[in-house]
Amino acid sequence: MSNSRISHGAGFWVVASAFLLVMAYATVPTPLYPLYQEVDGCPVSVITLIFAAFAVGVVLSLFLLGHVSDWMGRRRMLVIAILIAALSAVLFLAWHEVPGLLAARLVNGASVGILTATATAHLGELRAQARPSENAIVAASVAGAANLGGLALGPLIGGLFAEFLPAPLVLPHAVFLVVLVAAAIAVSGVPETVTPPGEPRRYRPQRIAAPPRSRAAFIAAGFGAFAGFALFGLFTSLAPTILISTFGEHDHLLAGITACSVFAAAATGQVALARVPLRIQLTVAAVCCACGLVAVAAGTLVPSLAVFLFGGVVAGVGVGLLFKSSVATAAGLAEPGRRGETLALVFLIAYCGLALPVLAIGVILTFASQTTVLLVFISIVSVATVSAAVVMRRALVGQEPGARAGRAVSGPDETAP
Repeated sequence: MSNSRISHGAGFWVVASAFLLVMAYATVPTPLYPLYQEVDGCPVSVITLIFAAFAVGVVLSLFLLGHVSDWMGRRRMLVIAILIAALSAVLFLAWHEVPGLLAARLVNGASVGILTATATAHLGELRAQARPSENAIVAASVAGAANLGGLALGPLIGGLFAEFLPAPLVLPHAVFLVVLVAAAIAVSGVPETVTPPGEPRRYRPQRIAAPPRSRAAFIAAGFGAFAGFALFGLFTSLAPTILISTFGEHDHLLAGITACSVFAAAATGQVALARVPLRIQLTVAAVCCACGLVAVAAGTLVPSLAVFLFGGVVAGVGVGLLFKSSVATAAGLAEPGRRGETLALVFLIAYCGLALPVLAIGVILTFASQTTVLLVFISIVSVATVSAAVVMRRALVGQEPGARAGRAVSGPDETAP
């Protein structure tokens, strides 16, 4: 292992802070999309394409590079991921046209795909070195908080820049460029926790595997992850446009708060019910997804902004629990020695859910009204999330006490080669 200038305990918090910053920057553009529309004169369908580029970047880097820190080193890959995020900031600053925005979001997604699995593994290893007797759930909870917490903070930060500070399409990216470079320098001083292999390791993409048993439960877990991330995609790509077109709200801070509240609710639900049995978590997830999405639809039809926002928060709680339960279900079904491959498949499915439905919405919006498209989308996601929760819950019958509360998981946190 490499020498370092920082202790394992301090390094843990340095990595957690860097994790939070990169994830926050990933969602900073959310409340800025209407401004990009004004500048470039592009339709909503192009905004969905720009957002989907981020998800494509996550999927590709997660599949191709998310696991290489196991032999390349955690610290090295973290620094690379942070610098790639900084590169996306440079692209945002230098290239304002649609192709530049697509490139910037694709690169930003690549940084997130590399970072999430690597940072979570590094946090667990640093904490184990600093406090060997401590329960591993502490490191997992901090990783989950940095992941979803960062995603929640990003739109709020972007909204504050857009509403109260000059040059909203320049200043946020310039500030984060400086912050990310500083974070990369700080992370370069934390301890390395991976011993380099004696012989050079041949590269291979991340292996993925579906468990041979209980296919119905695994398919339900995949549907749950896909549908849950589809809801996240809706709020992070189209929420600002919906606020303007449906509610007449042009406040950029409100756009940021809307997306922030959904991610914050997901993180809060995961933490609050972390020690509750998985079967109960799935019940709560099904109820929250159903009630929340109905409220979102009702708020859109009335229209009532308060009902819309309340529905988003409630649905966010349900989606957070559903995704965590999907990961726990897939992990429980995985064959010994192939757990990482099974989880990698779930995460790839989830991030496809972030991109594909939003792309479909963008295409359909070219010939259908926004309200109609939104209601159809909500109906499909509602059926998918509730059905997935019910099927996974049934699969747990007879497995208690094995289906205990799972630890908080909020992204590709447990992927391993």
